[in-house]
Amino acid sequence: MSAKLYARPPNSEHHHLGPLECHLSAFTLFLKSKGYSAATLIGKLQFTCHFSRWLGEQALNISDLDELTINQFVEEPPKTVHIRPGDFTTLCSLLELLREMELIPLPQAEDCKPCSVESEFALFLKEERGLSQKTVARYMPIINSFLGEYPSSDPIILSKIHISEITRFVVNLARTRSRSTAQLMTSVLRVFFRFLRYRGDITADLAAAVPTVANCRNQIPKHLTPAEVEKLLINCDRNTGIGRRDYAVLCLLARLGLRAGEVANMTLDDIDWEAGVVTIHGKGGRIDQLPIPHDVGEALVAYLLQGRPTCQTRRIFVRAQAPLQGFTDSSAIGDIVCRALARARLNPVLKGAHLLRHSLATNLLLQGASLAEIGEILGHLRASTTEIYAKVDVVALRALAKPWPGGEA
Repeated sequence: MSAKLYARPPNSEHHHLGPLECHLSAFTLFLKSKGYSAATLIGKLQFTCHFSRWLGEQALNISDLDELTINQFVEEPPKTVHIRPGDFTTLCSLLELLREMELIPLPQAEDCKPCSVESEFALFLKEERGLSQKTVARYMPIINSFLGEYPSSDPIILSKIHISEITRFVVNLARTRSRSTAQLMTSVLRVFFRFLRYRGDITADLAAAVPTVANCRNQIPKHLTPAEVEKLLINCDRNTGIGRRDYAVLCLLARLGLRAGEVANMTLDDIDWEAGVVTIHGKGGRIDQLPIPHDVGEALVAYLLQGRPTCQTRRIFVRAQAPLQGFTDSSAIGDIVCRALARARLNPVLKGAHLLRHSLATNLLLQGASLAEIGEILGHLRASTTEIYAKVDVVALRALAKPWPGGEA
């Protein structure tokens, strides 16, 4: 498809097309590679022409383009331009192309201010702790919120942080957050205070002063029975491309106990068909290899040959609609599980992708697998993480129970 696809304005206005005119042909091909239909392409290119003319009116060049520029255009467009859903994404795709062509620089990191304690902590999390960028992005708002409690007019003296201030911060936020979020908050604060002590900013062990949020390890993990897992898989319509994709996703979750993010980020290069193994990029930079069960391999082959659309991404699982690319985040995997549960008419308390991970571990334990073996399959770094499943083995726990005085064990 060539640049002929985009609709030129009348000849009298052609000279007002703006600085992007010479790149519209490349942008057309770029959008086509994303799987957009011809009608959608025309709308996107017409909107790009409006944006290009606006750039010319503002005396802006291609080198001036960044996220702030497109935000300004979308939030305050010319009176003749109507902003529709998807227009912002169009301009983000334009930035992506121009950066690939090295016509504009890559965005600057926005973790925090240069040389600030926040930026150094973020760097510590990535380089020393081996955390992913997404995990760091979850952690930093907690630290920014804590440090934001102090007046902006006064420099923060880290050595003056008092235990009462930590307690007040945790208690106030825990009132409006879920238990899991509150637990994450306290964990991040402890890591932050250990970091400060390591650097010499503080001498007291403030990590030990962070309040503990009640844990819910006394609960038995929610899971599906083997029969319910099979019902979940059987109800996938494998006659469609989407059905083959969803079935392959569910097989990976149910048979290998993978996390949602591990499935979403899996690439074509992670599968070694000759050796029959798949490489898993887990939490904390951990890399494992697991054998591919026969039914999982068949599901992947069926999707790759008869369901996966042609596209440039190396991700295995691709969106069903344009832009044809990998999932933005792991929530899409959770949505696949939720839809599958609805089709199978199953209504467990836990409905996310982790349900199948819990189900695999629980059912393996009931079949006689050891906790060490289950921890190895699930990729747990600590044995204590796997111990939660011990509560499910009621028969084994009864053998350990001492007789109640005057009654049966």
